[in-house]
Amino acid sequence: MTAELVRGQNHPLSQSRLEIRISAGTPVAAAAALSDENGRIHGTEWVAHPGAPVQPGLEVSRQAAADHRLAVDLDAMTEAVHRVSVLLALPAANGGAGPARFGAVAAPFVAVTGLDGTEVASYTITGLELESAVVALELYRRQGAWKVRAVGQGYAGGLAELFADQGLSEAAQLAAGIDEAVARGLARSVQAPPPRTSEGDRSRQAAAPAVGPDQGAAPQGAPGPVPPAYGGQPAGGQGQGGPQPAYGGATGPHASAGGGPVDYSHPRRQTSAPPPPPPAAPPAQPGQPTRPVAGDATGWSMEERLYNQVWGMFEDLARTAAAYRSAVDFAESRMDKELEQALSDPRSRIGGQGDAAREAARARYTQLVDQARASLDRDVAQLVAESEVVEPALPPAFARWDNPCWHAYRVPMEIPMALRLGDLRLPEAESIRIPMLLRLPLERGLWIDSGRTDSLDGSFTDSHDMRRLAMDTAVAHAARLLAVYPAGEFTVHVVDPAGSGAQALAPLTQTGVLAGPPAQGAAGVTEVLARLTQRVDLVQMALRGGAPDALPPGFDTSQQLLIVNDFPHGFDDRAVNQLRYLVDEGPSVGVHLMMVADREESAGYGPLLDPLWRALLRLTPVPDDHLADPWVGHAWTYEPPAVPHGSEVLREVLTQVAEARRTWNR
Repeated sequence: MTAELVRGQNHPLSQSRLEIRISAGTPVAAAAALSDENGRIHGTEWVAHPGAPVQPGLEVSRQAAADHRLAVDLDAMTEAVHRVSVLLALPAANGGAGPARFGAVAAPFVAVTGLDGTEVASYTITGLELESAVVALELYRRQGAWKVRAVGQGYAGGLAELFADQGLSEAAQLAAGIDEAVARGLARSVQAPPPRTSEGDRSRQAAAPAVGPDQGAAPQGAPGPVPPAYGGQPAGGQGQGGPQPAYGGATGPHASAGGGPVDYSHPRRQTSAPPPPPPAAPPAQPGQPTRPVAGDATGWSMEERLYNQVWGMFEDLARTAAAYRSAVDFAESRMDKELEQALSDPRSRIGGQGDAAREAARARYTQLVDQARASLDRDVAQLVAESEVVEPALPPAFARWDNPCWHAYRVPMEIPMALRLGDLRLPEAESIRIPMLLRLPLERGLWIDSGRTDSLDGSFTDSHDMRRLAMDTAVAHAARLLAVYPAGEFTVHVVDPAGSGAQALAPLTQTGVLAGPPAQGAAGVTEVLARLTQRVDLVQMALRGGAPDALPPGFDTSQQLLIVNDFPHGFDDRAVNQLRYLVDEGPSVGVHLMMVADREESAGYGPLLDPLWRALLRLTPVPDDHLADPWVGHAWTYEPPAVPHGSEVLREVLTQVAEARRTWNR
């Protein structure tokens, strides 16, 4: 089973010859540093980088790319090497093109795989902002065995600051040399990586990027621009037509007679067939739009293709709605200007001349708005057609509760990329709903608002019904989180001081998927919060001490979710401070919070809780247009997930989760 690591977590390695796959949303330079047992780099010859890509037991890419494959042979490492650190840097931070900080691009994804493509461990590097270089992960030797640890340590000062922090005296010179090598490499076209050899490989890959109308296709071997996100490097990192990655440097004991790297693949070993390419759209009839196909976006797997396709639909709807609103605003301003000009002329105020001018202005306004509406309707119709083929193809993590895929549900073996929290829509396009997908693992907690909201349809929901609906929504979210994680990798705790959520919690309590009965009363609240706070403290101390594998025996390393109902009833000042601590520090060590609360009811605490609410993602149990889109300024209407009335799908799914957990714990 693949280990989805969080920052500071480690995982044992059972193989010595490995491949490290890197996927980023923009071309990055990849390097690897060898260090001793104290983490010290002895010299520039201990660093493999685009200017010197081969070291004993290690080979990296010669150029910047959005996808990399680094070859590692741990048995070929010298006795002095105790740690191999994988480094990523943005070329733009030192005068190149593109983004200059990791906070402006998609979170990089790093996976450690075997030679057959089987993924051993993976890590999504989240939380980066101003950093332009980062230590992604490290392979380290401990008591004769090798392990991998997720690091995610970023440096705003780039590679120079990173190497200086590693104790390298020639940090500035080495960083400059890498920048020069990357600059030379950027002059070549970076080809896509070879296809996967196993469906178990979840490293991200894309189909070949399309050539736009303003991009000329460069011939093979000719200089050309670096492809956009998801573009990869040539096989083996040796340029076009280069050999496969070697596991042992050209100067090491595994060098070939000709001085080149050795291909360790067995000549008689057959690999599994690569996955099929993204489905192609069938040819359209003349004058008709292209028929949509599910999964025709870029990505390593069908899951990632569907994820990217959903977000493409979101962006398309945002753009077409923004264009429509802009056209209407222009039409209104033009009509106002024409009417003002007509009224400013005294001759047009008497007789039919003024009336004719006003009618002409209104007619031009109507014509412009009708044209804009026709374009919007055409784009929305295409999105509706795409949604009709995408929605049935979505996996359980992305699907609605009424999707037939839940009837064939089985507890997964791997964590999905993202989770569906509901749907998004815009008032100009009521016929289309875009799935709201949130990346996993969670980076922030959730707040299910049980306070009153102004219903969009004018209906009224009293406070009692809002609390009930909010708790039902929280249970649906928790059930989906439990359903998409492998058995034993997600644990749910519930704090219900007054027991008011017993009815809504029945699917969780009766199926036995909770870590324990819902905590009630002040004593129950204190016990659960103290236990989770202590867990956060232990993990943080282990990480700060550089010994994340020194946690107590039997320590639960699964992701933790705490559902808090009816806040602030039953919470004293100490409990409130513990909640704030969990919100701020918990997500980085796998502890997440889901608050079911009315913010107005906690007003008695004053501004103390304002940071808490700001740190949580607010969701509502009824449709509400509270989600702002800073990209184009839209206020998206959020619709919570709804289990079909009378359906037992949620209980059936949770029953399977509980049974898988009991089997896993045996």
